[in-house]
Amino acid sequence: MNLNLLNREPFSSDVAMSRKQKQLRYKLLQHLYTRGPSSISSLCDSIGISAPTAFKMLGELTRERMVEKRGVGESIGGRKPDLFRLQRNVVFVICIDIELFKTSMAIVDNNNHFVTPIKTLPIALSRNRKAFFEALIDHVRELVKSANIDEARLVGCSIGMPGLIDPATGENYSYLLDETDGTTLRVAFERQLGLPVVIQNDVKGSALAELRYGHAVGKKNVLVILMDWGIGLGIIMDGKVQHGSSGFSGEMGHMPFVENGELCYCGKYGCLETVASGMTLSRMAREGILSGQNSIINDLSNKEIYRIETELIIRAANKGDQYSIQLLSNIGTNLGKGISILIQLFNPEMVILSGKIAAARQYITLPMQQAINTYCMTQIREKTQIISSELGDESRLLGYAAAGITWFFDAMIADVRER
Repeated sequence: MNLNLLNREPFSSDVAMSRKQKQLRYKLLQHLYTRGPSSISSLCDSIGISAPTAFKMLGELTRERMVEKRGVGESIGGRKPDLFRLQRNVVFVICIDIELFKTSMAIVDNNNHFVTPIKTLPIALSRNRKAFFEALIDHVRELVKSANIDEARLVGCSIGMPGLIDPATGENYSYLLDETDGTTLRVAFERQLGLPVVIQNDVKGSALAELRYGHAVGKKNVLVILMDWGIGLGIIMDGKVQHGSSGFSGEMGHMPFVENGELCYCGKYGCLETVASGMTLSRMAREGILSGQNSIINDLSNKEIYRIETELIIRAANKGDQYSIQLLSNIGTNLGKGISILIQLFNPEMVILSGKIAAARQYITLPMQQAINTYCMTQIREKTQIISSELGDESRLLGYAAAGITWFFDAMIADVRER
């Protein structure tokens, strides 16, 4: 990460502080961001400071309107302790969700408050960086301008997208590959935006959102299945999102699944995505309509078959369209077989279904559960709960915000330590 881009103090009061004071302040703010409302004693234990020091720091941060009292905690006996939390708008991060055929963005603060509405644009992911930046960057700048925030507290941009992404190097090995001077995608974004940038795979964002704010809160071993145009897996083990040695963990969609199957865009034949993804669902629906299949899908798409997407097929199924229901059932069965392999490998306490296909609910989950019952050992599957995400369409942006703000505090603590 390019720390040189953090060339200003986000908090003006930090300028006159000693290095140790700054480091303790950032550790305290990081604790409150990560763990939420906290008592004096928990702050002292976490940061390694005395109670008088904690009182002094909290008093200063309260006067600066960065921290506030928020309720009281539990007590075995005696007075219940006051709890402190971050106020809104202490720091901001630009969150960008890049999908295959559209891009969404918003500015989010440290309390998960959307400072701007989510802006969705028909900017498709391509292999050409220059064209992509030309389509995107002006919209990002307009978003910042419309937010009317203190830009000194805009600490970075957190980006999620599909593909093989190494978060340590900031490179995507699947998309936006046309640079010839060795510039990583993260550095290319930083040059365009003039801000630190964090890049991660989209399903890692979904998994982090579930771990911080969704069904995985307090859980140790959870699998998050992102079912959109492709199929991705977020792995939570020991209460942390796992990235693997190169950041490539969770490529569930490219597990070999069908002998002599269809050619996948990754170059292999018979991947799970060729029989169980949103891309496959749309393709199968289009092929059926072209071959004369009777379905209301044709009418719902105004007979423009290349507009047929997952949401439209789900809408047709909810209207009782049997062809749509059968398509979703086939996808659910294949996904269930794939998930049964994962359950036996990881023995999770929970599997969370997210993404566009998850919105099909029972049309996906019933055949999926039946397949899991068929292919998974009883003793293992009975200890695994299958549940749909309830975080909604903005969940990945919340995950990106968590990744970006967490990186900011880590980077500032490290930067102060190294000076």
